[in-house]
Amino acid sequence: MPDFPSARLHVVSGKGGTGKTTVAAALALALASGGKKVLLAEVEGRQGIAQLFDTAPLPYEERKVAVGPNGGDVYALAVDPEQALLDYLHMFYKLSPNGIPARTLRKIGAIDFATTIAPGLKDVLLTGKVKEATVRTVDGRPVYDYVVLDAPPTGRVPRFLNISHEIGNLAKVGPLKNQSDRVMELFRSTQTVVHLVTLLEEMPVQETLDAVDELTALGLPVGGVIVNAVRTPALQPADLLAAERGELDLAALKVGLEGAGLDVALAPVLAEEAADHAARVALEERGRDALAGLNRPSYELPLLPDAVDLGGLYELATLLHEQGLA
Repeated sequence: MPDFPSARLHVVSGKGGTGKTTVAAALALALASGGKKVLLAEVEGRQGIAQLFDTAPLPYEERKVAVGPNGGDVYALAVDPEQALLDYLHMFYKLSPNGIPARTLRKIGAIDFATTIAPGLKDVLLTGKVKEATVRTVDGRPVYDYVVLDAPPTGRVPRFLNISHEIGNLAKVGPLKNQSDRVMELFRSTQTVVHLVTLLEEMPVQETLDAVDELTALGLPVGGVIVNAVRTPALQPADLLAAERGELDLAALKVGLEGAGLDVALAPVLAEEAADHAARVALEERGRDALAGLNRPSYELPLLPDAVDLGGLYELATLLHEQGLA
């Protein structure tokens, strides 16, 4: 069984540069394994999903981009605030997205104006579309078994996910109030989990700790911590300790260099590099210890030797599946 068996909406966030979009894509592939239908959505307008899957920029429509391991399909969607607003107007006010009023709104820039004077409205529209895709049904069955959201970074994700609650408090009645309440019902339910991607570096680890505190305070369900780009130590534990203390055996290093046909004068330089490596490994272990204090499920993905391609995504998806996240 996966670690979050009741979750249907998997929100993936992380500090910029931690690879959250890559992890979100790999998670979508892992969840699709065995014949499931998964929607992978992005909301930041970066077209990161299209780049990962080497496809044309995503339009505002759900498009199949990959087949999961052992069957299953991954669809992708780039949520656009303007189109989401037109969907909202169509849903609640029967305004056709292709009708004259909608075209007029686009022409005069009313949508840009509305989201500029009320910045929170943009996030309401984006989260509302994600909620709609998650709960959408046909003949009583969900259209998607899972939805994976490549969410904003950790510094912004708590307010992004909670914006409907804030708007709902302002709008006491009407469609916006009802929509906001339904979004928050989903986001705070057992159907949603928020996973956080980090690196074993000081700033990403600290942002992860802070995000867990903020999400918990808002009543939003924290899922797992995914440690990305993990590097295997190049030295054995005893050698790491000796290198960190500056106690490596230079005579032994010279013997090894000589045996490899290299200049023995490199021994001090090699010892210095080993000390730097040991310091980095020690820093990573402190990061692991800090993350372990969260008492959340943890998953580790390796640093891939080359730029992430589709083959790399499948490799990461397999690892997430084996570790129980999907």
